[in-house]
Amino acid sequence: MKYKGYVGRYALIDLTRQSIHIEPLNEGLARNYIGGSGFAARILYDMLKPGIDPLSPENVVVVATGPLTGTLWPTTGRYMMASKSPLTRIWGESHAGGHFGPELKYAGFDYLVITGRGERPTYIYIDNGRIELRRAEHLWGLNVHEATDAIKEETDPNAHVACIGQAGENLVRFASVISDYHRAHGRTGVGAVWGSKRLKAIAVRGDGEIEVADPEKFMELVDDAHERVLKHPQARDLAKYGTPLLVGYKQSIGEFPTKNHWTGVFDGAKELMAEVLKERFWVRDRACFSCRVQCKKVYTVREGRYAGIVSEGPEYEGIYSFGSNLGNSDFPSIFYANYLCNNYGLDAISTGCVIAFLTECVERGIVGRDEVDCLDLKWGNHEAFIELIHKIAKREGIGDLLAEGVKRASEKIGRGSEYYAIHVKGLEVSGQDGRTHRSIGLSHAVASRGADHLRGLVTVDQLGYEEIAAKRWGRDKLPDICNPYSEKWKALAVKTTEDVYAVRDLLIVCWYTVSWPPIYWIEDFAKILPAATGEEAFGRVEELLKIGERVVNLERCFNVREGITRKDDRLPRRFIEEPMPEGPGKGQTVNLDLMLDEYYDLRGWDRETGIPRKETLERLGLIKEIEDLRRMGRLPE
Repeated sequence: MKYKGYVGRYALIDLTRQSIHIEPLNEGLARNYIGGSGFAARILYDMLKPGIDPLSPENVVVVATGPLTGTLWPTTGRYMMASKSPLTRIWGESHAGGHFGPELKYAGFDYLVITGRGERPTYIYIDNGRIELRRAEHLWGLNVHEATDAIKEETDPNAHVACIGQAGENLVRFASVISDYHRAHGRTGVGAVWGSKRLKAIAVRGDGEIEVADPEKFMELVDDAHERVLKHPQARDLAKYGTPLLVGYKQSIGEFPTKNHWTGVFDGAKELMAEVLKERFWVRDRACFSCRVQCKKVYTVREGRYAGIVSEGPEYEGIYSFGSNLGNSDFPSIFYANYLCNNYGLDAISTGCVIAFLTECVERGIVGRDEVDCLDLKWGNHEAFIELIHKIAKREGIGDLLAEGVKRASEKIGRGSEYYAIHVKGLEVSGQDGRTHRSIGLSHAVASRGADHLRGLVTVDQLGYEEIAAKRWGRDKLPDICNPYSEKWKALAVKTTEDVYAVRDLLIVCWYTVSWPPIYWIEDFAKILPAATGEEAFGRVEELLKIGERVVNLERCFNVREGITRKDDRLPRRFIEEPMPEGPGKGQTVNLDLMLDEYYDLRGWDRETGIPRKETLERLGLIKEIEDLRRMGRLPE
């Protein structure tokens, strides 16, 4: 292998034929796509035919690392999975931290490609370059904790396990894959794809090493990077409280989504503040591989009906999803709901959102109590919410409908319920709101996997980092670019951020320290990548941004083949038509079309269709995609 930082091998695993092929990593793939999401985008675009059923054997799962995964650079414990999403029927992708990703590389593989469908439940065991397909009938029906324990006992107690629970087995369209008990590949339903393939788990064990091109330079940059993390005041706050510290900030700016995104101010927020959780429920901190932040918080409930569980607690998104968005200020129930999602293998965001949707439909008289299994479904009734989680995972009663996600559920219910289905392209909206943060409105609308808060969330505009904004986009853009209520310059901010975050997801490193706190940026990647890989071209910022842009456009082409156009880059009507009713953003709505026009122009996409233009694809070297879109009659002339 020409490049360092990689293992230099991947495995193609066909569950239908029960075959395994180990191949060398293509150097051209590494040079043009770097790793992670780039590998997945290229592989899935080439292997999948447009229009396939995501739950059919024809779908493919890619499990990928990057050239920094498993090295000592900060936050390099992450890895990703991608497939065609059964929830949205377009590009599906999810990332997780922990230790599984590094272990996969130590076991001898940069990525896995999983195809077909087994005749019976199967799990994959990877041990220092050797891969086995093992029977898993005895594991089918077990929850994540039970299955993980059993697999570690059968293989190696030090193995790292990624597996699905009952939600994936039951093909819940937003089922997740959980690794190391708590690390969730939550969004877009890759767990359902595993379930459709009868793949219960992947266990990995490895003792290999990762060689870098310039060890002395690499370690110099690593030491400096860790030092910057340790000294950053907001990184220290994140270390102390974890992502729940966002609750107080979101409440203060009126962007703590409440009651199915009706408002951004929650009366019960004081019960969910990070300081309260630290004092009442905190047990210890945990960290992912090579991370000095340790933002994972282990909590326990010491009294009441949810007492006795000790587990990693919910992130901000889980607190929003099962807390404010359900009008629920009871943290023990939020903690338990999050625990159930991880054990069943459910995406916490989508699960809470689909319950919020149904609750509002009941409140407005669209759905009757007899249609929700006679549950007393109202804001704050956490007993009913917990019961719905069980029903969704098992596809029982009303849970069978909710397991389809808000888009399909609303289409089946009808009666005007579609207005209250808060999603983009079928993916439920995360804990942000474009009415009080214009750039996230645009980011939600255009992201390749739907309402995505990780692909283009601009934080410096909302958090008032004017000096950083000036450095990235020019002082002449101030103060407008940092005004969260203004659409001005937001297309530029989102486009740039998407390209940089795309590079982040090729390496792969954590969202934190790149987006918030804003410690690293593209210039840091241009320093560390050549030291890791030996490829000098990776040391040029413009080259890295071009690769990031290439991946963004390739994912867009994947979606265009599935029928996505400008008509689908839409926000929920609530954000466009319904002014924020209270708080600092009172009266605000989103002027999306203004930002879309500017965004498409910056991207080199056609304004009318939102499809990349021929000259854009040519500049990025996406020649095959030009012919594909032309053949389908979708290439703008």
